[in-house]
Amino acid sequence: MSTWDFIFDRTDQGSTLKMLTMLDEYSRRCLAIRVERQIQSGHVLFTLWQAIATDGIPRYICSDNGSEYSAQKIQIWLRENQIKTRYIDPGSPWQNGYIESFQSRFRDECLNREWLLNLREARGLIEDWRPHYNEERPHSRLGHLSPEGFLANQKVSP
Repeated sequence: MSTWDFIFDRTDQGSTLKMLTMLDEYSRRCLAIRVERQIQSGHVLFTLWQAIATDGIPRYICSDNGSEYSAQKIQIWLRENQIKTRYIDPGSPWQNGYIESFQSRFRDECLNREWLLNLREARGLIEDWRPHYNEERPHSRLGHLSPEGFLANQKVSP
């Protein structure tokens, strides 16, 4: 199952940055982080398509009931690709704890450590951080392995 959510930040000039984060719940691997000033359903679909191209189609995607996820364009696309949705109850972020935990780490380890001057710099910084998170950063829930290390240690049955 995958999970997705939005997180917001600002550049040092006060411009809003909106980030769509996507995570694989099993491995805790960050599948994508899309950074824009505004994110519309087309951005969400393109980011989802990119994640699917590298990681395969999830059976389920967990999210809140935000308009970005419930947009008709997205719902049609999810149905056509046989991806089921699981929505958390309104005002219950703990029901999507994997992404909430990820976003806390993302904010502490990436966003709060740098002054983000503009959108381009934010994109570069975040895209540099994501491989560190996936390939090097240990996770206690994964036996202190990185998400990539955890996946590499999994045995696949024929």
